[in-house]
Amino acid sequence: MTAGIVACGHEAVGDAAASVLRAGGNAFDACLAAGFAGAVAEPCFTSLGGGGFLLAHTSAGEQVLFDFFVDTPGRSLPASDRQPHFLPVNVSFLAADQVFHAGLGSVAVPGCLAGYLHVHARLGRLPLRDIVAPAIALARDGVHVDATQAEVLSLLAPIVLREPESAAIFAPTGTLLREGDRLTNSDLAAYLEWLAADEEAASFYGGAVADAMVVQMQNGDGLVTAEDLAAYTVIERTPATSEYRGHRILTNPPPSFGGELIALALSLDETLGAPPKWQSAAHLERAVELMIDVDGRRTARGATKGTTQMTVVDGEGNVASMTTSDGETSGDVVPGTGVLLNNMLGEDDLHPDGFHAGPPGQRVASMMAPTLVLEPAGDVVLALGSGGSKRIRTAIVQVVTAIVAHRRELAEAVEAPRIHWDGEAVQVEPGLPAATLEALRARWTINPWPARNLYFGGVHAVQPGKAGAGDSRRGGTARLVHE
Repeated sequence: MTAGIVACGHEAVGDAAASVLRAGGNAFDACLAAGFAGAVAEPCFTSLGGGGFLLAHTSAGEQVLFDFFVDTPGRSLPASDRQPHFLPVNVSFLAADQVFHAGLGSVAVPGCLAGYLHVHARLGRLPLRDIVAPAIALARDGVHVDATQAEVLSLLAPIVLREPESAAIFAPTGTLLREGDRLTNSDLAAYLEWLAADEEAASFYGGAVADAMVVQMQNGDGLVTAEDLAAYTVIERTPATSEYRGHRILTNPPPSFGGELIALALSLDETLGAPPKWQSAAHLERAVELMIDVDGRRTARGATKGTTQMTVVDGEGNVASMTTSDGETSGDVVPGTGVLLNNMLGEDDLHPDGFHAGPPGQRVASMMAPTLVLEPAGDVVLALGSGGSKRIRTAIVQVVTAIVAHRRELAEAVEAPRIHWDGEAVQVEPGLPAATLEALRARWTINPWPARNLYFGGVHAVQPGKAGAGDSRRGGTARLVHE
């Protein structure tokens, strides 16, 4: 009998979630174990000092979106002190350079830790110590750096090496960790052990850790205050609901908008009638037209670049889809904890009205969109989500349409070549038929990529009772767990 299925972005994270399922935990326990383990094994994508969302469907039929994304900081600070204090860092990509904003001035009020503890209290079954145990072991004993994390570490080297506390994690011998090296974080292991023993004392949101973080902020032009931390709350929202080809779609509701853009694209696709032949010119032309149409109706913003997804179902009918992010990290570590802080205030995509334009205490909007697809009877037939900045919504839409409209198998749908309209050109992964590429080229500028790439997202998806698929673009893996 199947105890559950896991899909996520790292082998060690999948193992952590699977071990909790085998120990009798439910899908929410396992998803949280994946979240804690991801903070060790996927530090360029997620951290307890970041933010995220978990979409839950319980065996009793309850459906809730847990919003624990970041807040804008600055409570108790005069307006004159709530100005950007960023450290610009130049990052060299394959074809271009990009300036990111790092440093303590880029840190928003973190939400992941609060979210994990809230979901555990609300839906978890096992004691917290059992849920964090795999992450403690990984942080203490080490985890192998996989190809995806090595690639991202090399890109973000100017950020992760800028402070000695962060450099001690990612370059313990003075040289940046590479694929196959072992990453350890003894401070994080000790912090998680403390958290498991006394989560109130170890919390970010009051007590000694909060005090240390506030002093750190005051000494480094950071804006997070004691009032910000004390006021942070996890928000339970009703998922956004829409219909698509006889299925019900549940996803992230406003103020985030990745979910509504996904729902809009799927609705427009259905109005166009029966789907064209898979990967034909008509199929991909329709996909591009939908992307352009959705972009025209609402500007795509609210992206986060360093993002990961954990999807878990159990044998009882519980389903958890969780997307989390720490941006590119600020390059700073919460004193004594080994916890990396986010740089969400420095993400220009998240602040279209200007940096620090929002008032303190405002929940920042996001493109992240954990999503569930349900049959009319109410059973979940697909659970998924993705990292990938502005490509989150287009990646999710392409996988959902592949499965629901084109009847493709899960693994094929996740691994199929993707496209993305970036406002000027169609970005195209390799593998599409030549005739389809020529048809696209006749209508739009296309940019063929030489290889599949994490740029196009990382959809980690599960079909309950059937299969799981981790997106190889982002180190994806899946686990089928038997009782």
